[in-house]
Amino acid sequence: MTDRKAQLAANLAQVEDRIASACVAAGREREEVTLIVVTKTYPASDVRILSELGVRDVAENRDQDAAPKAAECADLPLRWHFVGQLQTNKVRSVVGYADLVQSVDRSKLVTSLSAAAVRAEREVGCLIQVALDAEENGRGERGGVGPGGIEELGALVADAPGLRIDGLMTVAPLTGPYAGRQRAAFERLMDLSTDLRRAHPAANMVSAGMSADLEEAVAAGATHVRVGTAVLGVRPRLG
Repeated sequence: MTDRKAQLAANLAQVEDRIASACVAAGREREEVTLIVVTKTYPASDVRILSELGVRDVAENRDQDAAPKAAECADLPLRWHFVGQLQTNKVRSVVGYADLVQSVDRSKLVTSLSAAAVRAEREVGCLIQVALDAEENGRGERGGVGPGGIEELGALVADAPGLRIDGLMTVAPLTGPYAGRQRAAFERLMDLSTDLRRAHPAANMVSAGMSADLEEAVAAGATHVRVGTAVLGVRPRLG
């Protein structure tokens, strides 16, 4: 086993222990929570090692990093998530490899994703990114739509050819009423998920929690946690 593989295996085991412990504390089954490893800034060789270690879900937040990495790892049994703010001029590229886009936050993006998915003859899962630092119908500092915009966007995605409404995503806000209150923020997201599922029962994915706050996300009921640093460590950016 190479040094890097041993390091990643040890880090992955620690994260698995954290998730398992959080599930026990919350009275949940470990199978209810999916680990997504965020591989941004890390090379394709790390993605390949992670796949050998059993990881099946990986995420990226920049298309210029993700597209070549996904192409290099196209032979691996991976599900690719795009989690960053997405500009419409990058949509066609992202749809080429992403199985899910977790950062859907405006109608123009839905239209672009739908057109690209139809062109590529793919079905792309979509999560609406919820900004809990925004006004009810505003936008967040790091992307996302305020809670008041979820219903309309959800309907747009559900009706869009080539797209599938899978659920909600949030990032713990740095400002506003939920700043420093990750558990409360994630519980609010769960309430919003319940509302969404009344109209779209299959949209049961709730993506919340990262390296620092995955326990709070699991306690609140998140189905997916997005972990980067705790698995991969701190490394310099690519390029």
